[in-house]
Amino acid sequence: MQLLKALLVLVAVGAVFTRGAPAQDGLGPQGAEAEPNRMQQWRVPSPAMDVAARALLFRPPGDGPFPLAVIAHASTQNVLRRAQMPPPEYRALAAWLVARGFAVLVPERPGHGATGGRYLEDQGGCDQANYARAGRATADAIAAAAGVLRKASFIRPEGMVIVGHSAGAWGALALASEDPKSVSAIIAFAPGRGGHANDLPNQVCAPHMLISAAAEFGKAARVPVTWLVAANDTYFSPDLSRRMADAFRSGGGKVWFRVLAASGSEGHWLPESEAGVKIAGPELDRALKARMPIAIKQR
Repeated sequence: MQLLKALLVLVAVGAVFTRGAPAQDGLGPQGAEAEPNRMQQWRVPSPAMDVAARALLFRPPGDGPFPLAVIAHASTQNVLRRAQMPPPEYRALAAWLVARGFAVLVPERPGHGATGGRYLEDQGGCDQANYARAGRATADAIAAAAGVLRKASFIRPEGMVIVGHSAGAWGALALASEDPKSVSAIIAFAPGRGGHANDLPNQVCAPHMLISAAAEFGKAARVPVTWLVAANDTYFSPDLSRRMADAFRSGGGKVWFRVLAASGSEGHWLPESEAGVKIAGPELDRALKARMPIAIKQR
């Protein structure tokens, strides 16, 4: 059985690197628009120079220019699960943002699913996890993917919103040091890494290191953060999430922390469902209203 597992890991790793082999050419749209919300396949840059990231773009009707929202997906340390991950879509969350006038990019970062390539966000072992390094690598991937869209004629280059989920939200916190002219708000759903250690609920690898890294991110933060977690999140509980948010704030970051109602059987996946987005709706509206003066001022 152990030999079989080892062979499966080798096959998965080989598949990831094979899919990631093409260089970053042919960037941009990869086909026609479709429903819902003008959904279109794109290829966007990534920090791995030999890998172009796959992405979905959703848009409102018309020519724009539209403000841009980037949704950063969750991740896992498990190589097999990463290789088998379906393309991130977040259709309900994207539809909510499109209805409010945003073009929405959902990029798949290197080391995941069909994009493949080397995993750049490795946090290391459980006891010595380097969460700050992993978060910055995620932030680099978010910024690289957004860069090409911000140059498009139908996108307003200022006032971008980053919406992150889990490891994607952790990377968004690392990105909070960006110039507020380009990133006007960050919405972080259950940010963190190392949750469900050994596949056990409410077990987190080195939670004190998560808290320390959150304080480190807060020191450089320039963009306001809305930090949301479901009451029944067993990856990063409301109590741990509050301690991380407090550390981010003590470091100097501006954060609005809220515990949302329980969502489904596992609250960690709240932003992936229509019911979860409905629960989060009032806080999402508040976050967007808070960033409007910045966006209007820059128009």
